Amino acid sequence: MSAGRVGTALGAALENVGHIVTAVAAPSNRSRERAARRLPEAAVAAPSDIAEKAELLILAVPDTELPELVDELVARSNPSAIVLHTSGALGVGVLAPLARLGCTTIAFHPAMTFVDDADDTARLRSCCIGITAVDEVGHAVGQALALELGAEPVRVPESARPLYHAALAHGANHLVALVDDAVVALRAALAGGAGLDTVGGPSDGLAERVLAPLARAALDNALARGPAALTGPAARGDAGAVARHVAALGTVDPVAGPLIADAYRAQSRRVAAQSGTSAMIDPVLEKEDR
Repeated sequence: MSAGRVGTALGAALENVGHIVTAVAAPSNRSRERAARRLPEAAVAAPSDIAEKAELLILAVPDTELPELVDELVARSNPSAIVLHTSGALGVGVLAPLARLGCTTIAFHPAMTFVDDADDTARLRSCCIGITAVDEVGHAVGQALALELGAEPVRVPESARPLYHAALAHGANHLVALVDDAVVALRAALAGGAGLDTVGGPSDGLAERVLAPLARAALDNALARGPAALTGPAARGDAGAVARHVAALGTVDPVAGPLIADAYRAQSRRVAAQSGTSAMIDPVLEKEDR
C-alpha cells in the first residue's frame, strides 16, 4: 500500500469494510504524516518488504514510477497476491512481470479527484472504478473489490485506457482550469464596485459565490441533457457578443488574459459546432486570430 492521497483513501475505505491494512510505503515526511493520520495502525515499511507478505498489494504511485516499482517488486512479491495499480492511463500490461510470477493483476482506477482529506474516502462510495484485467478471474476480483467499497465497477479495455483517461482529464482537470479562469475574469469585472453591495462587507469569495450556482446547474444540465443544455452567445450564433467577450478577456491580466481569451475562443468554436452555428461564429473567431 502506498501512502499517497489515493492509496490512503483506498486503505481507509478498505478498513471501513473490515479489511486490515498491515503496512504502507511512506518515503517522505508528508506521506508518513498522512499514513499516521489516515492509517494509524499500519506499519511503515519498504515496498519490497510489504510485497513479500501482502495478500492484496495496492500500487498507488505516479504513472512514471510504476514500471520501475514493478521491476523492483518482482523478486520479493508473494506469487499468490492480488496486485492492483490505480493509474488511469496505464492498463494491466504494466503489471505483466508480476502476472508471470503468478499474481492476479488488475488496473483499478477510481474516477475521482483526491485532495487529501476524509471526504476522499467518502467519495469512493459514489464513484466508478475503471477496471482492466488479463482474464475473467481478475475482472471478478476487481469488480468485487469495487462493489465492496460501494463503488461501481466499469470494464475498460486495455487498448482504450489512454482514451478513457483523456476523457476524464478533459472533463475534470480541464474543468478546474476553466472554472479558475472564469473566477479570475469575474474578480476583475467586480473589482470596482462589489464591496458595499455584498452582505458581510468585503468581496472575498464574491466571484466564487456568483459563479457557483450557475456552474453547478450547467454541469447538472450537461450530464442530464448533453449538448441540448448549451446556452450563451456561441450557441445562439451571436458573433458580435463572442467577439466582445474575446476582447474583454484579453484585458484581464497581461499574462493570463491572452491565455484565457485563447481558451474561450477554442471552446466557442466547439460550442458552435455542437449547436450548428459555426457558419456565424467561426468567421469572427478567424478574424480575431488574424
